Amino acid sequence: MMKKICIGLISFYQKYISLDQGLIPRFFGMQKKVCMYYPTCSEYTKQAIDKYGVIKGTTMGFKRIGRCNPSNEPGVDLVP
Repeated sequence: MMKKICIGLISFYQKYISLDQGLIPRFFGMQKKVCMYYPTCSEYTKQAIDKYGVIKGTTMGFKRIGRCNPSNEPGVDLVP
């Protein structure tokens, strides 16, 4: 149950708020992709929660967000 709630909240964020894929940036004409990783941090977290559960998946998501900075190389970073 908690897994579905977390994935639902992330999906809501992705659809309406996310700077890469949400409605708000498209409404303001923002076309440039913001995320330096593929998949995006929100998608990575969603996949990690689905695969490993809420606690471990959320922890993995926060670690991924922590790696998202200019000192790291962009690229593909899949859920192990």
